[in-house]
Amino acid sequence: MGAPFKYPYDRRMPRIRLTLGASVAVALLTGLSLAAQGQAPDSRVAQLRQGGYVLVVRHGHSPRTQLTKEQAQPDNTTLERQLDETGRRDAAAMGDALRALKVPIGTVLTSPAYRARETAAVAKLTGAKPVDELGDNGQSMQGVTEAQAAWLRARASERPAVGNTVLVTHQPNLTRAFPDWGASLDEGEMAILRPDGKGGFTLAGRIPIAEWPRLR
Repeated sequence: MGAPFKYPYDRRMPRIRLTLGASVAVALLTGLSLAAQGQAPDSRVAQLRQGGYVLVVRHGHSPRTQLTKEQAQPDNTTLERQLDETGRRDAAAMGDALRALKVPIGTVLTSPAYRARETAAVAKLTGAKPVDELGDNGQSMQGVTEAQAAWLRARASERPAVGNTVLVTHQPNLTRAFPDWGASLDEGEMAILRPDGKGGFTLAGRIPIAEWPRLR
């Protein structure tokens, strides 16, 4: 009898198996990450398309460095903090994604602070109106009052008459109004709040600013 047949050994096979294994692991980790958020991206988009939500956005990335006239945007005459290149790019991507995904936007309210108004402007959220209640009174954490926090919670509980309401504000306001999660909202991140029609609301999801290009 001849020698038993042996399959030729291919040195690439272990590497292929490892590559496939790594791909599976990445897929599993991605799924776990989305599950941990409580919402898959497509379900969050479906929610937004339906309308009826209050979208609370922390203004885009804005360094705390003192500006000069040469560095400031032309309309930033008081030399307030403003978005840097990252903040403007991210705000533009958010606005582009909202339009591409056909998310209906109704009322848009912002803090009077330049960086918040700039976030809405760069995202092309038309009709944005500054309101003092969303501002930090120029004093960061120490400047936000309980009355402002109560106002923000009240607006979060109001079901929009048209589309989705957008509120652009600051971390101190978010922290005081929503102590369970407000402090963890990153610059540019959106919290999706669902008014219950009874004076309350629930946190239905969150969209970090970097996710918008992928959601389009």
